[in-house]
Amino acid sequence: MARHTHGMSSALPPKPRMVGAKSRICIIASKYNEQFTDAMVENAIAELSELVPQGRVDLIRVPGAFEIPVMVAAILDRDPPACVIALGLIIRGMTPHADLVAQSVTNSLQDLAVRSIRPVIHEVLLVDDEKQAYARCIGAQLNRGKEAARAAASMIDIFQELDRSMPRTAPPKSNRNA
Repeated sequence: MARHTHGMSSALPPKPRMVGAKSRICIIASKYNEQFTDAMVENAIAELSELVPQGRVDLIRVPGAFEIPVMVAAILDRDPPACVIALGLIIRGMTPHADLVAQSVTNSLQDLAVRSIRPVIHEVLLVDDEKQAYARCIGAQLNRGKEAARAAASMIDIFQELDRSMPRTAPPKSNRNA
């Protein structure tokens, strides 16, 4: 009988096919826990250069994970890219603060993606310690920077296919209140 585990996967997903069209991708990354977030950014950009060779990657750094959603909202409101990648790292402490921040960021990013009808890749990680952070941000097997890039390339490809097969009949609804 196969044993199913819940939670983190143990390996990277397979590489998606290369996205041929020109696409703009925006990475919003926190500066906090710099050693780990820098590695996630570098891995995501390196993977995107292979998967979306004609793409343009814009990088915006914000102070911490909590600031990521408002920057994603600002980008989506002004000049929406084909995809946004949110990268950050929260290390659990002795208080529930990390869990509260992680839940807030998760809910906000999901809401922004659904309301804007744009893919927002969520790799704002919540880990227990630096060992877990190293495995997911710097190590090769669980590397969430590469995984974020692969998810972004897949979603760009899916959205481009959707636009080819089912173009919009009405203009998108504005997020602004009239």
